[in-house]
Amino acid sequence: MSDFLRQFAQDFAGLNKDNLDTLGQLYSEDALFCDPLHEVRGLANMRRYFAEMYANVSELRFDFYGFDQAREGEGYLRWTMSYRHPRLAKGQLIRVEGCSHLQWNASGRVYRHRDYFDAGNLLYEHLPLMGQVIRWLKRRLA
Repeated sequence: MSDFLRQFAQDFAGLNKDNLDTLGQLYSEDALFCDPLHEVRGLANMRRYFAEMYANVSELRFDFYGFDQAREGEGYLRWTMSYRHPRLAKGQLIRVEGCSHLQWNASGRVYRHRDYFDAGNLLYEHLPLMGQVIRWLKRRLA
């Protein structure tokens, strides 16, 4: 069990639009953040990315439930993200399961953060026309 991962998860879950200046306590200046939809390099760009993300949702929460350290300075977090966006799913709460692969340096700051999740479940399935097609395809392929 990793104390670093538990603390990171707690601090990350506490982020909101009003305290993004604390990202510097979690990430190195040259941090790389990737997910299925974005690649963001550098702490300043991460602040902008998170500010835009929080500005576009009416609610956003991360619930972490898995903490697996692979080796020193590297581990995985499993989580559920819950969010509301006024133009997606008629403003209803959307939940997405995911996993983060983190690598951190000796000073305890993450320099590489890669998120894995179903982008369709996050976004595409909740768009008016595209969502119907994606849901149909998923049912058809199942």
